[in-house]
Amino acid sequence: MFTKLSVNINKIATIRNARGGNTPNVIEAAINCELFGADGITVHPRPDERHITRQDTLSLAKIVTTEFNIEGYPDDRFMELLRTCRPAQATLVPDPPHVLTSNAGWDTIKQHDFLKNILAEIKSLGIRTSLFIGTDIDLIEGAALVNADRIEFYTGPYAEGFEENPDEAIAPYIVAAEKAIELGLGINAGHDLSLRNLKFFKSSIPSLAEVSIGHALISDALYLGLENTINMYKRELNG
Repeated sequence: MFTKLSVNINKIATIRNARGGNTPNVIEAAINCELFGADGITVHPRPDERHITRQDTLSLAKIVTTEFNIEGYPDDRFMELLRTCRPAQATLVPDPPHVLTSNAGWDTIKQHDFLKNILAEIKSLGIRTSLFIGTDIDLIEGAALVNADRIEFYTGPYAEGFEENPDEAIAPYIVAAEKAIELGLGINAGHDLSLRNLKFFKSSIPSLAEVSIGHALISDALYLGLENTINMYKRELNG
């Protein structure tokens, strides 16, 4: 199965915001990512706008020609962005505004009613839905019960365990992926995936539809160049 690479450009905005102004240019970066072969662009516009801003998101919605994926916690602000931007995909994450990065998945059982209602509203806009989630089988079954289109595996634990024991690190994801496919859920993945661990993950989860990668990819691009880096990640995914 061909796996799409969506480039998360949050870190481009982080560098810009550190100095002010418009360098590096987030819009230009997104255009270049697509020109260099990215299959999608991902952003996570947090309420404090510490990287991607609301205005960035609105501007990107007008120029992204591949798949635009907006991540975030589905509060009123996020839902208003979805209604305005109509991205290809909305990836819902459970983290509150103050956290540094997404580091846990949804509890689809405890938050069943909330998620079912929110997902129904998002799907009514013609937007594909994805839930950031761990490998707990009960919670994956819960994702199907709230009618998510896809799940996005939180791959932080995999990346942490990969160097010491790749087979042990990937094992719960294989089981979880098999259950997701059985339930009719598409599979995305993201968080700490890199050139070191991406190929093994994809080879172990052949049904992987999409990965969203930002921090490692943008960091690699500082040394290797953006075009070369995107091509390297795509080769790791699809040979």
